[in-house]
Amino acid sequence: MKKVLIGYVSRTGNTEKMADYIAEGVRIVGHTADLKKISAIKSEKDLEGYDGYVFGCPTYHRDLTGGMKTFLFLAQKVNLLGKMGGAFGSYTHSGESASMIFDTMQHVYKMDMVDLGALSLKESAVPTPDGRRACQDYGRAIGEKFA
Repeated sequence: MKKVLIGYVSRTGNTEKMADYIAEGVRIVGHTADLKKISAIKSEKDLEGYDGYVFGCPTYHRDLTGGMKTFLFLAQKVNLLGKMGGAFGSYTHSGESASMIFDTMQHVYKMDMVDLGALSLKESAVPTPDGRRACQDYGRAIGEKFA
């Protein structure tokens, strides 16, 4: 059984719901998932001991939130080379944050990212059955990469 950290920022609760649903998908395939708001992660030691990492953030003014930017610099201090990874986010208009996080994890941290790319959902889709299923499927895909 592998251990996955799902770290996220959520302004309206939608990205947090996505994190919950992704965690369900990870658990469905037999792994554990710890959910943490990035504001609760104070040092690189809080990021140690995981086999996989999934980071999520809403898009805010076509960008990441300031907290996520700071968090990504903190995460860079941890050796994530070759670790399993994924990225997600919610949006109302443009949706760039998930792909920005994904690119950072793939190209800067050199992680083994889920083949599906970044998961980006319009906020109105998150609470729907299709939105939940998309997040669970994303979590399952991350968990299945461990096989």
